[in-house]
Amino acid sequence: MTMFTLNGKSVVAEVPEGTSLLHALRGPLGLSGPRFGCGDEKCGSCMVLVAGVPSFACTLGVEAVAGKHVVTSEGLGTMAAPHPLQAAFLAEQAGQCGWCLSGILVSASALLAQNPDPSEDAIRRALDPHLCRCGSHNRIIRAVQRAAREMRA
Repeated sequence: MTMFTLNGKSVVAEVPEGTSLLHALRGPLGLSGPRFGCGDEKCGSCMVLVAGVPSFACTLGVEAVAGKHVVTSEGLGTMAAPHPLQAAFLAEQAGQCGWCLSGILVSASALLAQNPDPSEDAIRRALDPHLCRCGSHNRIIRAVQRAAREMRA
């Protein structure tokens, strides 16, 4: 049993020791944002924020987040009040299949929290751990730039 804060709410993950954070999130905690892609920290589809730092949930044991704050794409915004990144990704049509986007969104949110005016190179570096096989990279970069502009305004 592991207690932590998930998207602003205290939760208890009742899973066997050694269970990955990803399996706890998608299983008993009922989220669908973080996705299983490779299981080996090579694609980023499972990325979540742990204490504000992008982290691979597929290899991180749930015990490692005890007492910490975890944010998934579901915790960024709501349908009624989307995070500026979510709104920008929709406006720029930055996703096709969407498998990679939840991880990209949380990594981009960490970048913008640290650097409200990132260069294109900084955005590329921050999103480098993520694979998008649909080839939406240019739209993704534009969406992050758009969100950064809107967040600064």
